[in-house]
Amino acid sequence: MAIRQELEQLAKEEGRPSPLSIIGSGAAGGKGPAAAGRKALGAPAPAGDADEDEDDLAELERRVAAKSFSPEAKRVAERELKRLKKTPPQGAEHGVIRNYIDTLLSVPWTSTEATPLELSSSFVADARKKLDDDHFGLDKIKKRLIEWLAVLRLQREQHASNIDPSPTSPSETSIAPFDPTAAADSTPAPASPSASAPTASPYRAPILLLHGPPGTGKTSIARSLAEAMGRKFVRISLGGVRDEAEIRGHRRTYVGAMPGKIVAALRKAGVSNPVVLLDEVDKIGHASHHGDPNAALLEVLDPEQNNSFEDHYLGVPLDLSQVLFIATANSLDTIPEPLYDRMEAIELSGYVHAEKLHIARQSLLPKQLRANALESSQLSMSDAVLLRLVTAYTREAGVRSLERAVGSVCRAKAVELAESDGGEGDSARKTGYVAEVTEDDLERILGPPRWEDDEDDGARVGVATGLAYQGSGNGGILHIETTHTPGTGTFSLTGQLGSVISESAHVALAWVKAHAYELGIAADRDSNAFAKLDLHLHLPAGSIKKDGPSAGVALVVAIVSLMRGIPPRAHTAMTGEVTLRGLVTPVGGIKEKILAAHRAGITRAILPLPNKRDVDADLPAQVRAEVEFIYVRTVDEALDAAFEGGLGSLARTKGDEAGGWEVQSHL
Repeated sequence: MAIRQELEQLAKEEGRPSPLSIIGSGAAGGKGPAAAGRKALGAPAPAGDADEDEDDLAELERRVAAKSFSPEAKRVAERELKRLKKTPPQGAEHGVIRNYIDTLLSVPWTSTEATPLELSSSFVADARKKLDDDHFGLDKIKKRLIEWLAVLRLQREQHASNIDPSPTSPSETSIAPFDPTAAADSTPAPASPSASAPTASPYRAPILLLHGPPGTGKTSIARSLAEAMGRKFVRISLGGVRDEAEIRGHRRTYVGAMPGKIVAALRKAGVSNPVVLLDEVDKIGHASHHGDPNAALLEVLDPEQNNSFEDHYLGVPLDLSQVLFIATANSLDTIPEPLYDRMEAIELSGYVHAEKLHIARQSLLPKQLRANALESSQLSMSDAVLLRLVTAYTREAGVRSLERAVGSVCRAKAVELAESDGGEGDSARKTGYVAEVTEDDLERILGPPRWEDDEDDGARVGVATGLAYQGSGNGGILHIETTHTPGTGTFSLTGQLGSVISESAHVALAWVKAHAYELGIAADRDSNAFAKLDLHLHLPAGSIKKDGPSAGVALVVAIVSLMRGIPPRAHTAMTGEVTLRGLVTPVGGIKEKILAAHRAGITRAILPLPNKRDVDADLPAQVRAEVEFIYVRTVDEALDAAFEGGLGSLARTKGDEAGGWEVQSHL
């Protein structure tokens, strides 16, 4: 009993299983209790086990000799192999070294994807067709990707023409990733570096950052690009990563150390030139006692440095220059400036209704029909029904909610179809099924509409129509209401307004007060028409927070309309920041704002002159044809466009004093 306790205590201290506890399992395996006890106590193995270890080492040596390493990796692998031979198989260090060598063998140091597509004469045209077939719209990113693919093809042709012809074909000189089953059957001959390492293209891949609202196709277009190029595609999810070691790997001194996500992606791809998607780079954790993962990405995403990226686990430089990295983000605000500076940002704004309708017709509906075992003859939806689904049941920049809504309709119709059969082929019940989905069916299946487009309710005194960007690729119109009562000259703001829009309101009021005489509000230049009035400005939808400087023009128009008793022109919306000097400066979100205004029935839009480029570049031709755009530089020009008859009519209605007044810039 004392010996048993002593053995168990010794095994516990050394971190081994108790020898007595595994004797039975060893005997069951045919090696007997003695063999099991020797193994547990670290005793030398019998001659048969030693032969197996020697065979394993010989096989590992053949794999190292045949593998196409980089020069430094080759030296490290051979050094570790020598250490492995000198390490007892029963020692803990033996397993650590063996795992490290296996990792070195699994990394594609010089193995590149055979890319005959990139050398094809129709490569660029085929790639463009692939991107167009898979994604509707997204013209900006397609244009940039096609530019890169065209340059890549020219570089490959130029590089191939400068290489001396060799009697061996490229397919014979390239080394494929190691296949353990093939290696067991045959012994490959060692390959010289000149024969095994393909010549890398001198053209470095760009680092692209696709940023935009969720569901706009950032991930899927990266996958389509990889297919168009004939390359492997690997996705790395970076959302929530807080430890630098997840990017760079753990050092081998730690128990359970392993390579980081970058090396793991290359091992998964099996080639050194895949398309790697760095998903959600804006959601990486910040610096902590675990290090800064954003800083770890700096070397990965720097084309001047990533040809010698060093993972902590490998400890050997790894060439990432042939990898096409595509990063995605929903917002740029949380991306550190040094990291953002290393990437070429391409914005993906939300889809317009016409684009969503096309996507639903060509992609989402067929996909949901297949997912719910329905034939196209068993369910049909007209464009009007699909458009109602887009406008009344979803409000997003992408199409994920739209796909879920289409799926809900398909499942409901699948239930109707199954019940109409009755399980017994009842023809009377079968005839009750209607394949066509109507707008009434949408309300029955999905409930009452969740969203309704804003509507322009015409011209009213003291009310101006502004344009708002509501986030996630959506825009809307915003009615700015004003009123005044007898008082002491106070100015009240309501509607859950942020600090920026509140300051814009004060700037607008200050400008109107400074030009009250020219606008026909004050009787003379020295009088204060606001001294005995309390002015109240309100923005409806008080439960929604509002902020930003772009309502400046609409605020000025609303105050002038109230004080003059003249309504602004009907079906006219406006946006732009206002300064105390009377300048109208550019704002963002023009595409989303104008599309929302167009849906609301707005036919005239007053915009800052610098935003003309946004209208020309981003808006569909149909919208540009149906909306009149008035571009202004100053507040005077905006007022002239906002009121019927312009500024002259404002001044003339004041009386004889204003009869000869002319529009001035007041700059």
